[in-house]
Amino acid sequence: MRVLIDMDGVLADFETGFLLYWKQRHPDKPYIPLDQRDTFFIVDQYAAEYRELIWQIFLAPGFFKSLPEIFGAHEALNDMSTAGIELFICTSSFAGYQNCVLEKYEWVDEHLGMEWVKRMIITPDKTIVDADYLIDDMPEIRGLAVPRWQHIVYTHAKNRMENTKKRLTWETWKEVMLTEESFRKVYRQGA
Repeated sequence: MRVLIDMDGVLADFETGFLLYWKQRHPDKPYIPLDQRDTFFIVDQYAAEYRELIWQIFLAPGFFKSLPEIFGAHEALNDMSTAGIELFICTSSFAGYQNCVLEKYEWVDEHLGMEWVKRMIITPDKTIVDADYLIDDMPEIRGLAVPRWQHIVYTHAKNRMENTKKRLTWETWKEVMLTEESFRKVYRQGA
């Protein structure tokens, strides 16, 4: 069984990282607390006049590398891997990739280790990657293909308005995933 795990918002805490940068760089500007985020894309919730400032943060050297780890992510990856589940980190990059791509690799190496760097897929279209499951915080994944994988949404305040798919967090992943027959078989054999 193959499971794809998104990086930003699932392993690396993009939202907290952005908020820390925003408060540091623009202490005089309003911000939206994490529990009040209700749109998936940050730029959609902030006033249009701040879009350029937001993009400057996303594209800044050091932004991706400095993102905090989402609590429980590393342990969950290790548990799934130990159980014999084939895992890949499947992430996208911004069009302004100059810092993003390298720093994603550096982040994974620093937080998860070199063995996970070897399991990274960076693609603009996750629908063309073959797997059984994709765990991603984006509520709707669109692309060129109809994916074979089943999309499971990693839950945050920013995506809570979407209720059509199975959801999990690293605190609830076993309960959610063990309801899937194919996952249960592989996990129980390897655990």
